[in-house]
Amino acid sequence: MAIRRHRLPRFWLVLTLGLVAAGVGSAYWWEKQLPAQLQRAAEQGRLDDCLRYGEQLAALRWLGGKAPLEQGRCRRLKAQELWRGGEWAEALKLQLQLVNSGTSTPADQQQLLSWQQQLETRALSLYREGRLEEALGILSNLHTAHNASGTALGDQLDEDWNRQKFLKDRAAQLIPQKRWWEALDALNRIEHPWWQEQSLPLRRQVEQGIESLRDPRERNHDVHGGQLDSNVPAERLNDLITQKLAQGFDDWQAFSAACEELGGLVVEAGPETTCRR
Repeated sequence: MAIRRHRLPRFWLVLTLGLVAAGVGSAYWWEKQLPAQLQRAAEQGRLDDCLRYGEQLAALRWLGGKAPLEQGRCRRLKAQELWRGGEWAEALKLQLQLVNSGTSTPADQQQLLSWQQQLETRALSLYREGRLEEALGILSNLHTAHNASGTALGDQLDEDWNRQKFLKDRAAQLIPQKRWWEALDALNRIEHPWWQEQSLPLRRQVEQGIESLRDPRERNHDVHGGQLDSNVPAERLNDLITQKLAQGFDDWQAFSAACEELGGLVVEAGPETTCRR
């Protein structure tokens, strides 16, 4: 029994070493077969097989294997196939793998940049049409629709969209108060074509409100909609306010500066404001 106890561990040790050697030998043998398999797959246009063989070969590189040119060729062709099929995220992923490998060319890098720019251009076009969600969906293929620092294009579009909406909402809130110049200033800050179109009804209301100030019956009314009497020329005051707004003044600065330029002082009484000499 004592002799058997000593022989069993030795037997298992030998068996284990034999299996390890066999496994290494098999892996080495398969590693030697893979380049030929990969080359045939590439020549026959079996791109999925080619990519699979390439991944297996990469896993065996610890045995000294090198990434063959066929692997890069298959990645290049498969990426193009995916791109044409509208599978942009997968195409970009594969193209990036190609660029980061040792089998890429300067043209591969240029192709990656071109595809990224095409998606950004497409997203910006959708955004200008007012299709924010579709634009963000396009950018998601770049995996940069959002990021923690807020510098991705998707974050920029989202932020700009909310700013345009805020300006339109602000104008809508100011119009019932007859704060025409403040409403006009908010509308003039809207730069997005789609939001400009959406705010056209508000702009017409503001223009009508400002025009009413030029009516002789309204000349004693405050340009902000109040009922305090003003003894400065209303049309001249309105013209000066428009000029100041065009120079970058905000609505209150424009009104105050125009009033002072006409030799008046800003007079406030509760919610009403006017310019008097």
